[in-house]
Amino acid sequence: MYTVIRSYTGSPTLADDLKKRSKDIETEIRSVSGFIAYYLVKTSNGMASITVCETQSGCDESTRRAANWLRQNMPNLNIGTPEIISGELAFKFATYKTTTV
Repeated sequence: MYTVIRSYTGSPTLADDLKKRSKDIETEIRSVSGFIAYYLVKTSNGMASITVCETQSGCDESTRRAANWLRQNMPNLNIGTPEIISGELAFKFATYKTTTV
């Protein structure tokens, strides 16, 4: 499995704006081949998205789609290029017995 983290700064309301369009974003990213999971994290000066896919090419495709989606759906958004961290997932564990967000 592979993971890509895209960190966007300079727009404190970006996570809230994207949350309002979560269904559209889900439709775009969920259809990536080998998609496993997506998370959006609100930060003090922007947000970070985390995508997990079966392959590196899936993560690369999710990054391409995220950039295209932002350009097409939020053309007036004034943010720079995100910092991107990606790599092979070394190990994982999770408990999903929490309330939904």
